[in-house]
Amino acid sequence: MANPLIAIVGRPNVGKSTFFNKVAGRKISITEDRPGVTRDRLYADSEWRGKAFTMVDTGGIELRSEDTMWTEIKKQAEVAIDTAQVIMLIVDGREGLTTSDYDVADMLRRSKKPVILIVNKIDEYSEDKVFEFYSLGLGEPYPVSAEHGTGIGDVLDEAVSWFDKSETEEDDSVKIAVVGRPNAGKSSLVNKLLGFERSIVTNVAGTTRDAIDTKFTVNGKNYTLIDTAGIRKKSKVEDDVEYYSVMRAFDAVRRADVCLLVVDSTTNLTEQDTKIIGYVHEQGKPSVVVMNKWDLIEKDTNTINKFECKLKEDLKFMDYFKSIYISAKTGQRTDKILSIIDEVYAHSHTRITTGMLNDVIADAVRANEPPSYNGRRLKVYYSSQVAVAPPTFVLFVNSGDLMHFSYERFLENTLRKSFDFSGTPIKILTREKKD
Repeated sequence: MANPLIAIVGRPNVGKSTFFNKVAGRKISITEDRPGVTRDRLYADSEWRGKAFTMVDTGGIELRSEDTMWTEIKKQAEVAIDTAQVIMLIVDGREGLTTSDYDVADMLRRSKKPVILIVNKIDEYSEDKVFEFYSLGLGEPYPVSAEHGTGIGDVLDEAVSWFDKSETEEDDSVKIAVVGRPNAGKSSLVNKLLGFERSIVTNVAGTTRDAIDTKFTVNGKNYTLIDTAGIRKKSKVEDDVEYYSVMRAFDAVRRADVCLLVVDSTTNLTEQDTKIIGYVHEQGKPSVVVMNKWDLIEKDTNTINKFECKLKEDLKFMDYFKSIYISAKTGQRTDKILSIIDEVYAHSHTRITTGMLNDVIADAVRANEPPSYNGRRLKVYYSSQVAVAPPTFVLFVNSGDLMHFSYERFLENTLRKSFDFSGTPIKILTREKKD
């Protein structure tokens, strides 16, 4: 289940990125004292009072400007607002209320989402600096100083209270995002899985313009299929509608439990396919590579093996992938897809007991001694699994600097040989613990 999403919005230069970095606990957004620095959306996971959430920082919104840069930033912000559960509107307490603040507030009211009004740059509280912001009609303003961290706790208390209200409507379905390049056969596959014509299917690339959710049940298990627009190279995105739909496709990946990565097998894996699959990998999502249009491939007894070897070569960075060769047009093997989805979903939620995990890691360390640097050798004291989706493991070590990426890779391979994590990424984190 994806974390609740908080969108941080406002006009330029009110301190959104400073607030974002303070809550994230690290410097992610570039903060400079000039407008337009944050152009794309940036994400960070955080937690408050035991509630995990994801923040998205957006560029400053200037609704009255027709400049191309501000138009692009506005589109990015609209996507963030559309997909968020809670919105934080940040205004500048030093500069006071502006016309742009009214413009953004009007836009947020139309979203029908809960909005928390944050008056930033209040280093010393003064009722006069805060009172005027009541006129935005968004409820009580929260005075904060993002630079010094004051008042942020009250804001986060309010934000997580909205998560509690939405938990009663929690969706227990497995969410499946169907992603890929245009005309790879995503909509045809969705229609085949659902058993009826729900998406428009044509031979014209780009027919599906938005991420569309459809719920269905098979053998008592609930699923949600998310059919998305084809993701093209950035240079090929030609109009505002397509730009918006591509951004929605990426957000569909973020909220999915499993991703179906649909590839046109007649063209093999393209650079754009690899970028899309890489994005899914970076988001930590279990996935299935669906080689579609298999009915159009001339075959011999070794064709699938040849294709599989090529996939393994192209997807070295995520060699855990699961694949299936299908024809959405004829229905070939499409009946096997849900069982593979169930499998990789289960693997992404696998929990290993602490005792068993430490035995496996200890055996690996004895078999392959950790590296040393300047006379210091890495020591692994103990390990623990701290999360699922994806499975996440923390190794308590004497020095995190001594954990070379090649040794971390060795430990990951050891875990994969000991436990079945096929189809899902896993994460290994290090924490320092002194002798």
